[in-house]
Amino acid sequence: MSQIEQSAEPTATSAREVVEPSGDDTEFVFFSGKGGVGKSTVSCATATWLADNDYNTLLVTTDPAPNLSDIFGQTIGHEVTAIDGVDNLSAIEIDPDTAAEEYRQETIEPMRELLDDEAIETVEEQLNSPCVEEIAAFDNFVDFMDSPEYDVVVFDTAPTGHTIRLMELPSDWNAELEKGGSTCIGPAASMEDKKQDYERAIDTLQDDERTSFAFVGKPEDSSIDEIERSASDLGDLGIESQLLILNGYLPESVCEDPFFKGKRADEQAVIERVREEFDADATATYPLQPGEIAGLDLLADVGGVLYDGTEATVDVGTATDVDVDGAVDFESMTDRDAVVDQLTPGDETQYLFFTGKGGVGKSTIASTAATKLAEAGHETLVVTTDPAAHLEDIFGEPVGHEPTSVGQENLDAARIDQEKALAEYREQVLDHVTEMYEDKEDTQIDVDAAIANVEEELESPCAEEMAALEKFVSYFDEDGYDVVVFDTAPTGHTLRLLELPSDWKGFMDLGSLTKGAAPAKGDQYDEVIETMKDPERSTFAFVMYPEYTPMMEAYRAAADLKDQVGIETSLVVANYLLPEEYGDNAFFANRRAQQAQYLEEIRDRFDAPLMLAPLRQDEPIGLEELSAFGEEITGLADVVEADAPEVTPS
Repeated sequence: MSQIEQSAEPTATSAREVVEPSGDDTEFVFFSGKGGVGKSTVSCATATWLADNDYNTLLVTTDPAPNLSDIFGQTIGHEVTAIDGVDNLSAIEIDPDTAAEEYRQETIEPMRELLDDEAIETVEEQLNSPCVEEIAAFDNFVDFMDSPEYDVVVFDTAPTGHTIRLMELPSDWNAELEKGGSTCIGPAASMEDKKQDYERAIDTLQDDERTSFAFVGKPEDSSIDEIERSASDLGDLGIESQLLILNGYLPESVCEDPFFKGKRADEQAVIERVREEFDADATATYPLQPGEIAGLDLLADVGGVLYDGTEATVDVGTATDVDVDGAVDFESMTDRDAVVDQLTPGDETQYLFFTGKGGVGKSTIASTAATKLAEAGHETLVVTTDPAAHLEDIFGEPVGHEPTSVGQENLDAARIDQEKALAEYREQVLDHVTEMYEDKEDTQIDVDAAIANVEEELESPCAEEMAALEKFVSYFDEDGYDVVVFDTAPTGHTLRLLELPSDWKGFMDLGSLTKGAAPAKGDQYDEVIETMKDPERSTFAFVMYPEYTPMMEAYRAAADLKDQVGIETSLVVANYLLPEEYGDNAFFANRRAQQAQYLEEIRDRFDAPLMLAPLRQDEPIGLEELSAFGEEITGLADVVEADAPEVTPS
């Protein structure tokens, strides 16, 4: 079986109408969705298709962990770069650090001739705020919404929860600038042109004649549930979803046994559900390939299927040059004792962080590990910091802002609710400020005005980031737990979160007025930083499926964690390994061989134990299934309550 012609599933012809420019003004196409669903691949394929159809096209990624360079096979980076072999196509990967430094310089330089050194130093302190990175990256985003030299700009956005945040920013910062005075990103008076830019961005995002919004998802219920929630959130912002692309369905011709026939049937049921229920102008589908989608030929195939209605070609013969003869012994690649050692707490509370590219199963792996640790007698808390959290779906129990039981002894769960975290942070700061001024007789201080000023500062979008950090830090003070398991946001945003204690500690050490109103937390942040760096107290596990893009994203993020934060990777989880007993054909043999190749490379790149998790018929839902899955993958099945060490929670 060297080549399989797979008839395209019904593709709405209106998909082309959604992405193709229809007027004289530059038009914009946004792609979003849960991480790991092929969003970047679809974005690249769409941009390539538009360029091939003679539209001058710019492709922009706002994802902190970009992979456009990997897909096109050339270095792109923070500068607009022409794509080799494609006329009319350029791309850029917005780098948050570079964008932040550019923003600082652009803000300060015009002031140097107008302000004295002391005033300039004050502005520089303000611009050391960590939230400058957020507004700077967004400034780049807004800049490309005013690019008349392009017919169309395609945005490959960050995973869903962070995309919603991105779309909220124009209104949030516009409201902040309307107040005037000083903001945590610089003096409002110096940013009047930004206010006009944000107003224009709001109008453009809400104009469905110029802006199209597309979701990419896997044919899985959890992926579609998240898309529906996100589409509703976008609707609240006045942005309508117009296209849904379901990527990676199993080709019928290769599903020859009950296991994969069952998985395909489940996928087709989801596709049918989407066509009946999803409120969008168009839906389209693209099949799973035997290898990774990279290079212009495969991108052209994706674009042709989605927008021209051509048939998808699944070509097994060109999938890999790896020898596919014989069985792949995945089990020999893991050290279960070393895995158990990384998961099991010692004499103090242990912190487990599961991170990685979105869509690789972090939440399931984190919930599985937490379930088995609780069964072993350890008081366990699992917390999600992901804005697109779905612990409730996994446990089948309500999961709120505060730790609550999910139906098993020793096991609690919680999720950071951004609105509640912000309300708590505001109350904390205002109580602190009120206490500062209580019983003061200094008539030079207008207490009411000082409190009003702090209240105004707490309306800044920056306060949301600080509030999330405060809640994250608070879990290091939760009493009574032997283990705290963190299910984190996708890689780029996790790195940002883990940098924050150091960043905010440095910012508050400057003694700025803005953050001087907050309770002193420097010592607490120091302790959290040191705990995260201590391999005896914290385990950082990267979850990935064994393919090039998630492996390289994790590898780069692990290097950044070590270089920028001083945190070592101590565990790697390879998820979705194809079972040997099913899929006895060339298609799955190629994919197994590819997985084995990348597992070897993962072992070479990461100096850490490897935990292996197989592809299942269904994702484990509920405590019983999580327990069975955990027994298979964690090595914790033999750890019984009687053997659990006496621990003293910190």
